[in-house]
Amino acid sequence: MVRLHELGWGAKRIAQEFGCARNTVRRYLREGGVVPYRQPVRRTAFDGLDDWLRERFFRHEGNADVIRQELASEHGIVIGLRSVELRVKRWRRELKAQKRATVRFETAPGHQLQIDFGDTKVWIDGERVRIHVFVATLGYSRRLHIRASQRQRQTDWFEGMEGAFLRFGGVPAEVLIDNAKALVDHHDAVTREVKFNARLHAFARYWGFTPRACAPYRARTKGKDERGVGYVKKNAIAGRRFESWAAFEAHLDRWTREIADQREHGTTGVAPAERFASEADALRPLAGRAPFGQLRDLVRKVQADCAIDLDTNSYSVPWRLIGESVQVVVLAGRVIIRHAGQVVADHPVCRERRQRIVDRAHFAGVAGFDGPVRAVPVEVAPAALLRPLAEYEAVVGGGW
Repeated sequence: MVRLHELGWGAKRIAQEFGCARNTVRRYLREGGVVPYRQPVRRTAFDGLDDWLRERFFRHEGNADVIRQELASEHGIVIGLRSVELRVKRWRRELKAQKRATVRFETAPGHQLQIDFGDTKVWIDGERVRIHVFVATLGYSRRLHIRASQRQRQTDWFEGMEGAFLRFGGVPAEVLIDNAKALVDHHDAVTREVKFNARLHAFARYWGFTPRACAPYRARTKGKDERGVGYVKKNAIAGRRFESWAAFEAHLDRWTREIADQREHGTTGVAPAERFASEADALRPLAGRAPFGQLRDLVRKVQADCAIDLDTNSYSVPWRLIGESVQVVVLAGRVIIRHAGQVVADHPVCRERRQRIVDRAHFAGVAGFDGPVRAVPVEVAPAALLRPLAEYEAVVGGGW
């Protein structure tokens, strides 16, 4: 347009040539060239709230609906969810990067032990059963300790840690755990305030280590052990089949010694067994300390099948206690059942699930268990408080 105008063309002729309005031609000629598009500035409901929106966006981990609710309650701004999502879209990439960002750190010899459980299924005796695998990893040498169990109770956590202490010949300065309910009563994700279980505190004092909990919903805080759990599942267990539970445990022990300890670690470039040589002396000696007493004190009600339920298993008690509440103490591999201060049953702890542990003496006299019931009269002494009414009338003076 400018070039044609310099050649003597008028605005009307140029407009006809380009198929546009004459005012458009005049504006370009007046400016002497291209006129950039100026988008009009429009006011929005978010004006002046960018800092507030950014703070709430990262506080609520990108949840735009929560921000929409707080806009209405704190600023009186009622607006659609889609409008909020478009406004905070510019920060989503930063939030995603922030969540994935991880600072790798290496621990000093003997400083940290990371522990965790992993679930998987294993073929044992021709049956595919679900098992729980406890994996403990030394932070410096990456040496592993593995213990398989059929449950994931507090007792299993403690026995796994004690097995690791015995295997490594010492106790580290601290143990990093996940936020398992059996160990951590509460962990505030914002303030990072941790409340450990009272028995975990007692266990830690007994062995002399400091418990630490990784950040909630951030399992990679203990990434060394997370990778260790996956390594055990995919390498030690994989698709193997075992004739018995004992054969499975023996395989895990051999695999740990011959494979896991001897492999060249991908991060350190050194075999864990070789690197452990410079870590062993940094562990606190066991000094012949006995295992921490695993005592469980429970109350159970005797069911109609003359047994109490404990960890999916049933343990028999004398049939005359049906409907009564009894005290159940689990200690040193025994299940001891008391009623009115007297021991009424004593069974070995069953390590399997959904089993029935029976003492035949508890069913003596029950029809159908060991022949017919012999009618033997049972004399029941009257309770001391059940006196004739006449005695009470004599005390208060007169009857009705």
